[in-house]
Amino acid sequence: MFEIEYKGAGTVVIATKKSKLITDPKLSLVGLKDIEPKAMIELATEERFVVDSGDASLIIEGPGEYEVSDFSIKGIAVQRHVDSESQKATVYRIEVADVRIALIANVDPKLTDDQLESIGVIDLIIIPVGGSGYTLDATAAAQLVRKIDAKTVIPIHYSDSALKYEVPQDGFEVFQNELGAVVEEVDKLKVKTPSSLPQVLTVYKLARN
Repeated sequence: MFEIEYKGAGTVVIATKKSKLITDPKLSLVGLKDIEPKAMIELATEERFVVDSGDASLIIEGPGEYEVSDFSIKGIAVQRHVDSESQKATVYRIEVADVRIALIANVDPKLTDDQLESIGVIDLIIIPVGGSGYTLDATAAAQLVRKIDAKTVIPIHYSDSALKYEVPQDGFEVFQNELGAVVEEVDKLKVKTPSSLPQVLTVYKLARN
């Protein structure tokens, strides 16, 4: 069993009874306090999102394969969104409690066949949807969800009055309307087993905690 908690922007915490993994904890970039990744596995989709406090159990900020506590992690190099430079972002495939999670970064939506093959079969996808040239917009995010074919979706990086994004972000509702899936609003997502996840396309809007 594990829980997924949303902290804002691209930051989520995935917690089992034994360990915690945090993604992109540098929330000072959006006007909040950085989260200290004490005793956590710190996963960065780009180098600039790292909080290098020395307290993380491990910092992962690029491609590779890692086995850490309850987590099996694979980092895949991808092109950053609206970026002509070579691959400077990382998409992660995370396996925990037999559930396969794709963590999508601020990426070019046109992932190659090799990149999609490396991501593989996915049960749950965490994906930015705010758009405005900074990250995937609702249309591109919805297309990528369908291409990866995950049935459980957690949108992140959308408009929030408490956050100061570099550019305005679209609201959650824009993605909701584009994907046209069932939406459930929860404080945290608690997952017991792969079979406990929805069998039809479902979007979970997590409270920002």
